Amino acid sequence: MSSFDRLDAAPVQDTVARLESRVRARFPDRGLLAVVGELGVLTADVAAGSATVRVRLRWVRLASRLAAAVVLLASVVVFVLASRDAVSAGPDRSFEWVPLIESTINDLVFAGLALWFLYALPQRLERGHLLDLLHRLRSLAHIVDMHQLTKDPERLRPDFVRTGASVRSDLTRSEMEHYLDYCSETLSLIGKVAALCAEESRDALVLTTVSDLEMLTTGMSRKIWQKISLLPRLPSSP
Repeated sequence: MSSFDRLDAAPVQDTVARLESRVRARFPDRGLLAVVGELGVLTADVAAGSATVRVRLRWVRLASRLAAAVVLLASVVVFVLASRDAVSAGPDRSFEWVPLIESTINDLVFAGLALWFLYALPQRLERGHLLDLLHRLRSLAHIVDMHQLTKDPERLRPDFVRTGASVRSDLTRSEMEHYLDYCSETLSLIGKVAALCAEESRDALVLTTVSDLEMLTTGMSRKIWQKISLLPRLPSSP
């Protein structure tokens, strides 16, 4: 398998750590630093948890398959014995067969439900773990969006009129550009961490949730770059 067939967690972790260092260098007292740090924790959870979850799921899958085999074998044995006894010593009248047939159908249905539950158990456990991580990533994306919400380029215009309800901004034009850029990078990395979750599952619900989260972060990042494009231009050097 080539390096382009799978998204590896290690480069994503390195990129998140590098972004955290850059944010700490420029904005050591801003809340965005804590957000990027939390993203690093989530990335480590995805990277470290994937191997642990795979081992755990392997044992759960083995146990569920053995239990399913036991249920299937027991159902077949009971059905064969019951059929033999019913044929050799069954009731003589036709209507007396109705309760026996009804009971047999109920037993087969319950056995089928047990087999379906045991077969789907590993996939449901894997889905629950990944959906929990994706929920935390979605919440983190909205937190990043809240951080950039009040960073309005209009406040840097010379003709901007402040009101009593205006949010105070102590960022210069260059600082605001870097701040918005870091927010955009954080959102992009949230999408990459979500893609790491997709590498561990082919479940339709997980893949749909990852796709929705990537669309969410892309839309948020697009709004941020619109703000960056509206920043006042710096005066050119003579």
